[in-house]
Amino acid sequence: MSYVGPDFEPPQPRRRRGPLTVALAALVPGALLGWLVYETVGGSGDDGGSGRASVRSSSPAASSVPSDDAKEPSASPEPTATPSASAPAASGPLKGKVVVIDPGHNPGNFQHASEINRQVNIGTNSKECDTTGTSTNDGYTEAKFTLDVAHRMRTLLQEQGATVKLTQDGDRPFGPCVDERARIGNQAKADAVVSIHADGSVAGNRGFHVILPGAVHAGAADTRAIVGPSRDLGERVAGRFVAVTGSAPSNYIGDGGGLVTRKDLGGLNLSTVPKVFIECGNMRDSKDAALLTSGAWRQKAAQGISEGIVSFLRG
Repeated sequence: MSYVGPDFEPPQPRRRRGPLTVALAALVPGALLGWLVYETVGGSGDDGGSGRASVRSSSPAASSVPSDDAKEPSASPEPTATPSASAPAASGPLKGKVVVIDPGHNPGNFQHASEINRQVNIGTNSKECDTTGTSTNDGYTEAKFTLDVAHRMRTLLQEQGATVKLTQDGDRPFGPCVDERARIGNQAKADAVVSIHADGSVAGNRGFHVILPGAVHAGAADTRAIVGPSRDLGERVAGRFVAVTGSAPSNYIGDGGGLVTRKDLGGLNLSTVPKVFIECGNMRDSKDAALLTSGAWRQKAAQGISEGIVSFLRG
């Protein structure tokens, strides 16, 4: 997602990522040890794609979903104002668990400028309903990327027995707005919510980062109860994302551990259930864009995020 819009005020400039230290293990207990191994055996620092998938999946469902680069999302149904419900869940270790996947932005947002620019209450103040998102230099949109990864995740998690809901499935003209996205997860009483995005930074900025909710207690926002479990969820998602995709944590946001805490995002501030955002890479960097536009890599991204969710839900 671009850092221009309702949920994304430009973060303060941070130093570029330095060498990982023992402090990383303290920040993410056990979760990013795979990245430490990756660095030790030949990772190339800022080059997040050079160690692709050196760790095999531990998920029994992962091999059942094709990773063909040509695979695209299925045709969208007619527009509707309700979140996309999952098909009946299979029997599995996540039976009885509810996961909400929030594909950032909507393919139709660019056709509804006035609607997505209207102000909504994000708990602490007001921001625009949504944005169009970003894209690669060749025009592959963030909205298309997030929906494709969401579809792949839905398949993987349903095979684990989870009930999966999407906040949107390309099945409505625009949106939902950021406040409604949070409300969908809350009303579903989700055990975990993950919002899928890709960044729109400058060339040379690479890698993923997971955004955690900060402690906010103001206006309609009160995240105090979800800060702890959301951090646990985020650490597990980050650790599995590294292990499965081989991508490095962001070299331009955060301190190199792949985790960033923010208090300005309505989708987090209004959540009453454990929730994180993941920026899977930078669409404006050619090397990251080559990964984000690859169906095989998107399958790995979906697998890594899903494995993190499964780990969180199974404790």
